[in-house]
Amino acid sequence: MKNFTEELGINGHLTISKQYTDGQEEVVFDDHNIIVSGMGVGLTYMFTGSGSNSVLDYQIDRFQVGVSGGSVNEVSSTYQLSGACTETEYGAGSNLFIAVKDQITNNTFTSLAAAQIPANKRTRIGDSSVRYTLVVDEEACNGITRVNPMSINEVGLLMKNPTGNAVDRPLLVAYRTFSNIVKTSDFSLIFRWTINF
Repeated sequence: MKNFTEELGINGHLTISKQYTDGQEEVVFDDHNIIVSGMGVGLTYMFTGSGSNSVLDYQIDRFQVGVSGGSVNEVSSTYQLSGACTETEYGAGSNLFIAVKDQITNNTFTSLAAAQIPANKRTRIGDSSVRYTLVVDEEACNGITRVNPMSINEVGLLMKNPTGNAVDRPLLVAYRTFSNIVKTSDFSLIFRWTINF
């Protein structure tokens, strides 16, 4: 049986590249993603008029990377990253704008850090497709010590605030695990994530 987002034909694709300081890029991942049930929840709030009154709250405007993706199964019922990076792990010298919010997770709230996706990194590429370019710069996510090796292996996209709460409560809408990437200051990670609606 298809879930709500499959019925609507929502799907996505993710390419991950290492971009070195000389501008060269190395593609390290290129595959589909998982649209999780949070997308259906967010769209249900919007279509039924039971959530936010502002269309801006339904935008996908933040992302998370994590370190425990190798230990999870990719299923549509995923509601949070298995090992989302903390505010400190994203790195103080990074260009990322990090905010800690109460994220909607499995009918409860969990305080988690997420990086903002700048408006100029959200690009309409067709009548029904949007590309999100997520940049984890040279200074971000280096030296994560709670895992060995210090690896990033999961990523997620979040909807801003579908319930319309006075303080944003993001919701995970797309997710993907990938092989371990040991992040260093030698390169940026570029996630090019296309969602087709």
